[in-house]
Amino acid sequence: MSTQVSDYVLQRLREWGVEQVFGYPGDGINGLVAAFGRADNNPRFVQARHEEMAAFEAVGYAKFSGQVGVCIATSGPGAIHLLNGLYDAKLDHVPVVAIVGQTARGAMGGSYQQEVDLQNLFKDVASDYLVQVNVASQLPNALDRAFRTAMARRAPTAVIIPADLQEETYEPPQHAFKQVPSSPPAPLTTTPVPPAAEIQRAAEILNAGERVAILIGQGARGAAAEVRELAELTGAGVAKALLGKDVLPDDLPYVTGSIGLLGTRPSYELMRDCDTLLIIGSNFPYTQFMPELDQARAVQIDLDGALIGMRYPTEVNLVGDARATLRELVPLLKRQSNRSWRETIEKNVQRWWQTVEHQAMVGAEPINPMRVIWELSQRIPDNAIVTADSGSSTNWYARCLRMRGQIRASLSGTLATMGAGVPYAIGAKFAHPDRPAIALVGDGAMQMNGLAELMTITRYQHLWSDPRLVVCVFHNNDLNQVTWELRAMGGAPKFEESQSLPDVSYAALARDMGVRAIAVQDPADLGDAWDRALSADQPVLLDVRCDPEVPPIPPHASYEQVKDLGKAIFSGDPDAWHLMWQGVKAKAQELRR
Repeated sequence: MSTQVSDYVLQRLREWGVEQVFGYPGDGINGLVAAFGRADNNPRFVQARHEEMAAFEAVGYAKFSGQVGVCIATSGPGAIHLLNGLYDAKLDHVPVVAIVGQTARGAMGGSYQQEVDLQNLFKDVASDYLVQVNVASQLPNALDRAFRTAMARRAPTAVIIPADLQEETYEPPQHAFKQVPSSPPAPLTTTPVPPAAEIQRAAEILNAGERVAILIGQGARGAAAEVRELAELTGAGVAKALLGKDVLPDDLPYVTGSIGLLGTRPSYELMRDCDTLLIIGSNFPYTQFMPELDQARAVQIDLDGALIGMRYPTEVNLVGDARATLRELVPLLKRQSNRSWRETIEKNVQRWWQTVEHQAMVGAEPINPMRVIWELSQRIPDNAIVTADSGSSTNWYARCLRMRGQIRASLSGTLATMGAGVPYAIGAKFAHPDRPAIALVGDGAMQMNGLAELMTITRYQHLWSDPRLVVCVFHNNDLNQVTWELRAMGGAPKFEESQSLPDVSYAALARDMGVRAIAVQDPADLGDAWDRALSADQPVLLDVRCDPEVPPIPPHASYEQVKDLGKAIFSGDPDAWHLMWQGVKAKAQELRR
């Protein structure tokens, strides 16, 4: 019996080790959908509620598994819907392969229904590799290059397969002119190391430093042990870019936490006072949160030479794998005998966590959102996976959640798109069905698309050996991050028509979709609510009523930000007096010793 093109596509996916494909059906991929049926759903077709969610789920799966995420969509609108999730993968350097249907070849160019110029549509987001398969013999090379490029470049790629081709008989490439064969699927194993002379130069700079600061991003995740050893030798403090929040635990006394607009005071002080900077696996974009440009001698380690030396004037650039490079660098370092810099860092860190606790316990109307994260930090399982969305809740995730054990965490870092938190958590559960997942989501993102994905959670929870997936909704009826940006960056009061959200019961909606739910309106009930959710035998939604006027302004707020906030307050902000009072109470906790 002959093999159809669509059957061969699934066969090749299995050979690449793909266990699930996140997608949504449509007639542009009818041939592939039928092939899933013939293959007894191997790989598994995971049906999201929307193609954008399928792409986010593939990104979440890739981030937490270390494998390539795969998503699939029909032609026209389905393909268009994938774009936001694929851009998230592109900007955060995540390997994802998108398989996309297209109108039949005979109708192309005829303004046929759902015909979109997909090669133009995807040429930016899948710029590392994009191909339309026009004959069956292209398939092995096209699919294999999509996977290999996604892995090698840490980027999304796309393979477009016209609808009529999917149902044709598969014919492999021949040993002939204008035929392109391909080798069998296999993992890529490369650990490039920079030249020894450059590593020696980097060691000399670090050895000469008296106040060394380290900034780590997601590229340092495989080198956590080496980073710790380097920090001990140099007496350095370690700040974390948001995508690197889970690289080192926060119970290490020299880890200063997140850096930047969502960062901590110890990270700000670390950068303000250092004389040497080592950046490992990070493309953190905000130069203003790094040392003054003429302040520190700097070294950077990154796997991608195109991204190195572009955020700070680095003296030595080491293009290579972080772990392999540090293994060569660390033996060249001398132990810093003067530990006064380290002692200062540790005192600042200890004081910071005391401040966070005090601020989290400040009263609010009804619940202080900082306390939501503080209570989670006291009881989060050591093997949890945490996903965060984009919004004011991200501030509390970044500053207040204490990483420990083997906790993994991520969010839409560079794109900072709303709506990724819940589908990321679903992707995480398919990557690690034996680990609990927690999604921290604002009510704006929940209304945007998170609610619909509760049905996806209900549908697939039986596949997860540990069924715990907790969706925590910060319910404040406000698009809060933008409200605060209007106030603190533009000096404008809150504009109710754009910022206020419809008030709904997320707990009631979750129950209607088959998810257990707990509504919390009293801060005294928060700890018990987390305990119940984290010990449940099924997914749970926490609907937490939060005060939108707890200020997410960074502890190192600039004069301009404070001035603009004051201008907004006195320009008729509808919640002026309450937000002033919450700000005063929060700031007062920073002055406690």
